Amino acid sequence: MTIHAVLRTQRPHLTRTVLSVLAATVLLIIAATEISAQGSAGAAAPPPAQAAGTVRPGDEIHVQIWREPELSGDFQVDESGVVVFPKIGPMKVTSEDPAALNERLRRAYSVYLVNPSIQTQVRRRINVLGSVKNPGLYPVDATITVADAISIAGGITPAGRTDVVEVRRTGETVYARLTGRELIGQTPLQSGDQLFVPQRGWISRNPGVVIAALGLMSTIVWRYAR
Repeated sequence: MTIHAVLRTQRPHLTRTVLSVLAATVLLIIAATEISAQGSAGAAAPPPAQAAGTVRPGDEIHVQIWREPELSGDFQVDESGVVVFPKIGPMKVTSEDPAALNERLRRAYSVYLVNPSIQTQVRRRINVLGSVKNPGLYPVDATITVADAISIAGGITPAGRTDVVEVRRTGETVYARLTGRELIGQTPLQSGDQLFVPQRGWISRNPGVVIAALGLMSTIVWRYAR
């Protein structure tokens, strides 16, 4: 039997084999892309343990003094950890929690007011970006969770991952394994950072396309392997 005769005899088998290998190769490429996307939230050192709400440079201090609107408002902490309050003037506030800061303000304003009633809130100024419905800059209370901060930005879009959130600073990922349950004040987040929700992998975002492609491949293999 000649070589050409052998090839003609084996053509259905060769065609089936080639197409099967091709289909398997395509699936492997897609799967590898999916795994790479899922692993893009790479390993990073765990966030340092911190007290929720501890004041850091760049934060915003919300002060509400009962019946004193001119003394109330939002005051930003500068790079050296100092914030300027009405009547009191500059005050170093970094590393203080809201309760301690509230007591300091109560004592300071007692010089001007009788039994002042003061409420203090520490807010991080965070860019909530990625796969969220309303990305933007938000002042968020340091005692709320990461999931709560994402909800303020409208929540996660259908294309976004729900199992992991990244912290980005100056274009680099600082920490990549937040789950949403952590308090903002207990994460590496600083004012000016990005709370970034990554997209899900291509396969999980396009299951219909994958199913259609598999069906098409099966049809091609069946037709040409006959």
